[in-house]
Amino acid sequence: MSLLASLDKSHSIADANFNRWLIPPAALAIHLCIGQAYAFSVFNSPLNQAYGWSIPALGWIFSLAIVFLGLSAAFGGKWLERVGPRATMFTSALCFGGGFLISALGIHLKQLWLLYLGYGVVGGIGLGLGYVSPVSTLIKWFPDRRGMATGMAIMGFGGGAMIGAPLAVMLMEHFKTDATAGITETFVVMGVIYTISMLVGAFTVRLPAPGWKPEGYVEKASADKLSGDAFVHVDQAHSAPQFWLLWVVLCMNVTAGIGVLGQASLMIQEVFKDTVTAAAAAGFVGLLSLFNMGGRFFWSSVSDLIGRKLTYVVFFLLGAVLYALIPSAGAAGNVLLFVGLYALILSMYGGGFATIPAYLSDMFGTRFVGAIHGRLLTAWAVAGVLGPIIVNYMREYQIAQGVAKAQAYNTTMYVMAALLIVGLIANILVKPVDTRFVTKEA
Repeated sequence: MSLLASLDKSHSIADANFNRWLIPPAALAIHLCIGQAYAFSVFNSPLNQAYGWSIPALGWIFSLAIVFLGLSAAFGGKWLERVGPRATMFTSALCFGGGFLISALGIHLKQLWLLYLGYGVVGGIGLGLGYVSPVSTLIKWFPDRRGMATGMAIMGFGGGAMIGAPLAVMLMEHFKTDATAGITETFVVMGVIYTISMLVGAFTVRLPAPGWKPEGYVEKASADKLSGDAFVHVDQAHSAPQFWLLWVVLCMNVTAGIGVLGQASLMIQEVFKDTVTAAAAAGFVGLLSLFNMGGRFFWSSVSDLIGRKLTYVVFFLLGAVLYALIPSAGAAGNVLLFVGLYALILSMYGGGFATIPAYLSDMFGTRFVGAIHGRLLTAWAVAGVLGPIIVNYMREYQIAQGVAKAQAYNTTMYVMAALLIVGLIANILVKPVDTRFVTKEA
């Protein structure tokens, strides 16, 4: 069978004896690779020192990658449903790995624009296609455990930096000589490793045969989700208010976490000046990453038991209380409480990412969930700008007004709590989709 033939959607249909538990590792193979994006900052200082590119200029590489993640997920989701997950994962592997290779050429030629094009644009497209491609497949294979299944894959995206960061540091140290910083070689090796790993996942993935159900599975009727083969077409989803309510739900949850995540190290050092060292702050960031990753699996699994809507009620109510308590923990000098509060917040930040695909499948059915999920991820792109702006600019404003750095984040925490209340209201307003939007497959 030729390569193009093997990528055809019809050739990825599983036979009757296929083990569905092979699908989560295939999804993880993709998400653990593209999760490296969270570790890109490890290259900023070496690139700055070796080539003189400024940190703000280098920061645009990651920003471009996230923008094109959102755009490719939004526009590529419908294509995913048409061609299937294997072709989409294959394309993702070539784009993400190829982005590293184009960037390596840019480093070798000392052309920063090639890093924008490589990692930012081409790699960003690989990020978006790789992020959404396993979701609809996992939901189809695990109709009985939708939250757990998507949590397993999306957990990999949260944990990808834990592999990518030390790998990059180790490779740069290995290739470093008096004549070179070893960054070009590191990008080449990482590009090859990620491409191969993602291709393994792409050719492992299978789709269930039409009408397949897990042995002994009987779908429970529920007013909170579409049942059987009912679905909302991706082009109709935007007309339903549920799509926009869930857009607000995701945007508020991400906004409240992503800005803090980006300033975690600086924040804890300023709040606990002379108490928390730079090394301890790095440990704090690592702990938050662990809770971000673990929360994706834990909370999405919990949503299988208590429902998606109630899970988000917990996120928003508990999160608002935790944010409101943070200024008091800082004022009391209680480092342990401060760290614990943020760890719980970041677990729910990650849990929000992992639970939203299952929430969408409940609302709109499984037929076009990958495409609808891709379009909903535009909320992530907005939150990725909004969250850091709130944290960074409010901090600057507070300091300019004479507020001590240790208290400069207090107002921000109350704003984050308010945003979570907005998300709570949107979540409470989510009702079953009106039947006029629903199609029933024959």
